[in-house]
Amino acid sequence: MDRRLREASQKGDVHHLQSLIKEVPFLLSTVSLAGSNETPLHIACLSVHLEFAKEIIHLRPEFARELNQDGFSPLHIASANGDIEIVKELLNVDRNLCLLKGKDRRIPLHYAVIKGRKHVIKELLVASPDSAAEVTARGETCLHLGVKNHQFEAFKLLLENLKEFNKYGLLNNKDIQGNTVLHLATSTKQFEVVDLLLDENFVAKGTIEVNSLNKGGLTPLEVLLKESGDRDIEEILRTSGAVSAEHLQTSQQEGLPQSWVVPVQDPSNEQSSREQTRDDGPRSNSKKLQDFFKYNKTKDCPGKVRDTLLVIAILIATATYQTVLSPPGGVWQDTYWPDHNNSSSSDGIMSLRRIAGQSVMGTNNPISYGLFLVFNSIGFYVSLHTINFLTIGFPLQLELQISLVALIATYDTVMSAIAPNRGISLLFTIFSIVFPVFLPHITKLLRNHCKKPKFIIKICELFR
Repeated sequence: MDRRLREASQKGDVHHLQSLIKEVPFLLSTVSLAGSNETPLHIACLSVHLEFAKEIIHLRPEFARELNQDGFSPLHIASANGDIEIVKELLNVDRNLCLLKGKDRRIPLHYAVIKGRKHVIKELLVASPDSAAEVTARGETCLHLGVKNHQFEAFKLLLENLKEFNKYGLLNNKDIQGNTVLHLATSTKQFEVVDLLLDENFVAKGTIEVNSLNKGGLTPLEVLLKESGDRDIEEILRTSGAVSAEHLQTSQQEGLPQSWVVPVQDPSNEQSSREQTRDDGPRSNSKKLQDFFKYNKTKDCPGKVRDTLLVIAILIATATYQTVLSPPGGVWQDTYWPDHNNSSSSDGIMSLRRIAGQSVMGTNNPISYGLFLVFNSIGFYVSLHTINFLTIGFPLQLELQISLVALIATYDTVMSAIAPNRGISLLFTIFSIVFPVFLPHITKLLRNHCKKPKFIIKICELFR
């Protein structure tokens, strides 16, 4: 583009433009040959020079359809800037400019919604009501873009337009990730949007698919709970019939109408549901606290649960391994071998043989030491088994398993070394070899075939 023409466009100098055209009559015709897609009309729209834009439109109306190097037409630019007067002038050229697709297949309405230009949105929708149904290269409607960019007023205006033209079906359109507008609103916890979408006075009941699944297999309710949840939004969703994908699939397999299963409060926690249904009386504060922190597979993200279990397992492994370094009662600091001439202490009490570095507790009370050794080792081995189980599929899995085996070998070696009794040392060696090998099979057997004894259930009920 000619330097003088660019300067005139940036300043909005109409008189300078006219003098340049008188000097070079074909000046505007050479713009398209300059190698750049940018026209004086693009620059005028960026600089918001209405009169200059009018003059260019009058001289070369075809410039209104040109896309610049960034994929924007003059109407895209004016819509994003919110310049309603330039928008009107461009629409006078051709109302179909509303449907002109630019970068990522976005139309001018999309940019007006992204920026929240309400007056421009109204003008574009009047010019082309069908533009509300246009989608971007990522499958986004203008409704998706309004929610993603937190433009509630623009979203509300679009919703009113859909109501006027009876195009509520657009509310259930999915983007490239399979997300509806409701998925996006719940993931970003936009209470106003969710409340408006599920307001029966604004949107007819049953219009919104509250249990639509995205490509991740999640309903809007599950998307909300995955993002740590919001009690108010969750209440609105559940009141409107929102459930988890698992519960939705179960109801479909049973052939039940969805309306029959909506009242279920918590599909993932049958015990909680039975307790709420029974309603024997007001719950105690301890029961309320227990219910508040109780694990719920619908609300709690599996990744966060795994992280929590890993932390707990590591703490248990650390605490049990610490006993190797500092056993109860400590270790003997000296070696003493009683003989016939020296078999009692200064107070006349018989002294036991001891070796420096061996456990004091094991020397004085072998039975207690044996019990301590077994139960502490069970805690240590189970915690390491839990760590290994929770890290299945992680990168550097081989290195991690080698480290766990080395840790077990170190534990076994030290525990055997500080045991003062050869019998205890031998039994522990056998136990430390057999138990870790059979532990995965034992836990699998208990988990699959053994149920919680009834007396334990009754004891738990007493403390609630």
